[in-house]
Amino acid sequence: MLGTLVNTGAVVAGSAVGLAAGARLPERIKMILMQALGLATVAIGLRMALEAHQVLLATSCLLLGGVTGEWLRIEQRLDRLAEALRRILRSDSSRFVEGFVTASLLYLTGAMTIVGSIQDGTLGDPSVLLVKSLLDGVASVTLASSLGVGVMFSALPVLLVQGSITLLAAQLAFLSQPAVLDAIDATGGLLILGIGINLLDIGRIHIGNLLPALLYAIGGALLFS
Repeated sequence: MLGTLVNTGAVVAGSAVGLAAGARLPERIKMILMQALGLATVAIGLRMALEAHQVLLATSCLLLGGVTGEWLRIEQRLDRLAEALRRILRSDSSRFVEGFVTASLLYLTGAMTIVGSIQDGTLGDPSVLLVKSLLDGVASVTLASSLGVGVMFSALPVLLVQGSITLLAAQLAFLSQPAVLDAIDATGGLLILGIGINLLDIGRIHIGNLLPALLYAIGGALLFS
């Protein structure tokens, strides 16, 4: 669990720095920081998607995942969860929900989450999650400075999801198969690309409703590999 605990702490610490800095930064600085992070996110998503071999599978899974997510109304449920959390905390942040959902999706969409958690749980090797912690911590500074305190509370999904995978690592070791990781990279890369587009305010893609694509990608990779 060391990797997950460090990752959770990095998100909280990075968010705290971002919140402190955000109060002092002019709006134009916040905007350029978000644009820079958006461009970097787009680049990461494109690299993941283009380097993977399961692009056709990822496309099919994205379509199936979108239909499933819209039917289950996943993003709306995430928004309601974030809004309930905002009310419990009595936060007056107007962008709490956006910050919570955006950061949670960014930190948990990708193969590093799965690979790092399984390695930490089965081998006691937190190295992948420690690298991820550094990336997430830096992203938290920029996100929190613009989107507010909701970003800090995305540490909760990080702790719950990565912690659960780590504790169940022996049963989930099949997720570290090369074919499965390739499918996760291809599909996750497209999702991260969508997050980057949202950060750049080019359009509004309902990434939450596309999350089932990752499950379809895992199933498809296991079925066809």
